[in-house]
Amino acid sequence: MAPDRAIISTLLLLLLLILSLSSAQPLTRIRPKSPPADDELPPAPAPAPSSDLCNGIWLSYTFTSGKKIHPIKKLPKQPYSFKSELTIINNDEVALKSWEVYVGFQHDEFLVSASNVVLANGSSLPGLVGEGTVFAGYPVANLKTAIQTAGDMDQMSVNVEFEGTQFGVVPPRVPLPHNISLVNDGYICPKPVREGNVTLNTCCARDPKFKAKMTITDDFLPRKNGDLTIMYDVTKSYTGSYWAQVTMANHNPLGRLDYWKLSWNWMQGEFIVDMKGAYPDVVDANDCISGPQAAQYTGLDWSTVLNCQRRPTLVDLPPQYANDTLLGKIPYCCRNGTILPQGMDESKSVSAFLMHVNKMPPQMNQSLIDPPQNWQIKGILNPNYKCGPPVRVSPSEFPSPTGLPINTTVFASWQVVCNITKPKNAAPKCCVSFSSYFNDSIVPCKTCACGCPTSTGKTCSTTAPAMFLPPEAQLLPFDNRTKLSVAWARLNHRSIPNPLPCSDNCGVSINWHLFTDFNKGWSARVTIFNWEETVFADWFVAAEMKNAAAGFQKAYSFNGTVMGETNTTIFMQGIEGLNYLMGETNGTRPIDPRVPGKQQSVLSFTKKLTPGIRVAERDGFPTKFYFNGEECSLPSIIPINSAYKKGPLTIISVLIAALVLVFIQ
Repeated sequence: MAPDRAIISTLLLLLLLILSLSSAQPLTRIRPKSPPADDELPPAPAPAPSSDLCNGIWLSYTFTSGKKIHPIKKLPKQPYSFKSELTIINNDEVALKSWEVYVGFQHDEFLVSASNVVLANGSSLPGLVGEGTVFAGYPVANLKTAIQTAGDMDQMSVNVEFEGTQFGVVPPRVPLPHNISLVNDGYICPKPVREGNVTLNTCCARDPKFKAKMTITDDFLPRKNGDLTIMYDVTKSYTGSYWAQVTMANHNPLGRLDYWKLSWNWMQGEFIVDMKGAYPDVVDANDCISGPQAAQYTGLDWSTVLNCQRRPTLVDLPPQYANDTLLGKIPYCCRNGTILPQGMDESKSVSAFLMHVNKMPPQMNQSLIDPPQNWQIKGILNPNYKCGPPVRVSPSEFPSPTGLPINTTVFASWQVVCNITKPKNAAPKCCVSFSSYFNDSIVPCKTCACGCPTSTGKTCSTTAPAMFLPPEAQLLPFDNRTKLSVAWARLNHRSIPNPLPCSDNCGVSINWHLFTDFNKGWSARVTIFNWEETVFADWFVAAEMKNAAAGFQKAYSFNGTVMGETNTTIFMQGIEGLNYLMGETNGTRPIDPRVPGKQQSVLSFTKKLTPGIRVAERDGFPTKFYFNGEECSLPSIIPINSAYKKGPLTIISVLIAALVLVFIQ
């Protein structure tokens, strides 16, 4: 034993010696490199290029000045005014047509003014641009080349002056955007390089892999595709006035507009004298009478002028005016503002009207026409559309009014492309509830699914989950469901929030009910409730069911088809005589609650084409649902099949008990 102890002692001494030597070595503390502040750009990797060395499109953004503004020490972030400039120079050999530039503002900027541009998304200034925005050139939309102009910078370049407010970037730090780039198709823009502390530069070059749909000698840009396209065709032009036809065409299979409202900004003091096929929502000539228009048109009867607003809003006419010789007689007009998908009715996927416009100096020449800017279109319970700037395209052709088999070319044409977008934090306008044959409760629409009032006080909770409902509660307006929902919660031993959850606030709600589930097939029932007074003609709904749509067989009270390239969406519309979804009406007696408009149908499915489908667990419920093109809010849970759920839990409990007994023994 003694030798063993000696060996152990020796090893311990060696270990202590090694530890003492290692501890004698100086330790170098590695400090992590702190990331740059959010408002600071990283150092430039290379010297900034100059515009003289750029053989493409030169973009330069420069911060010029800024100062602290009120309120001081009142907001979470201190506001500062700022002024900056954006310069675009065409150093390429090809003209830059209808230029658009992205500026990546990132400091909650509120832009007050911008020269020589308009917002490409159709909105107007002043406005928030803190998440970055795209600007389109106006009135100079095209930049010529040095070859075309002998180096005339006035025709090759444009300078944009910004003025606005930014938050939180304290001088001497500079609120530069995170990026600037050219948006036009066929260009590649490298990451901008910082020059000094106040400037970002980049040189955009044409993409050699881009296949243009036009040659460099073409006078017009090609027409683009979009969810909705609007043509502004000048059919007749005179000195001081012109006639324009506005045509809206729907190209999205689930896009739609009901009671559309179209608006834009006149940029040169124009005003609407007459219209056919549509009308301003306000007939008002006061802005002309008190403005420069009255001095220009001294002999004009202003009582006949339709609208002098800088931003008019136009609406469609009812169907009874379609053949009116004064207001109608325009193809595709007068449908109460309804534009359907082409798959429903191609002839009703287009809407059009004619408009007589008077111009103002200096645009009085017959060849000078300035189309309106900042286009917006919206409907009721429809998707949100974001429209780009008008782009000059080749003149449209229309059938000759003489009846001859020839086409007549219009004076000039511009195209506006609108696409369906989902604005950040925007609430939907419809919602869906789920129910099933194996559960007595209805999983209702979410609390505030379609938004809540800004001030609810203590009357209701915006965060409490919606309470499960008995089936009979579906036909009652939300305010009349309280007693039923509370009684149902007590009956099923569920908690009752205090205050109770707020309403879903949706104008249209849909109930998806899992009706049956058997060996070879299953069925569902769809019920649509209209809580608005608005009547929806030619309505449609669509259910995305990725794992079940292939087995769809028939809709018994609707027309139903499977659509889409992947065949995952079931499209349903009312059959003849049932294609009107009526609005909410009063009850039979004065004391009765109001009654919603309602449509209902059963859908049948086969399991032959969808082997392995798990109907009750999720596949039998839609993953997306649309009403008239608007995507609806879905419940976050589905009805529970209590019989199915209890089985596995019971087995697990038995197994745990058996294991416990084994260990006890």
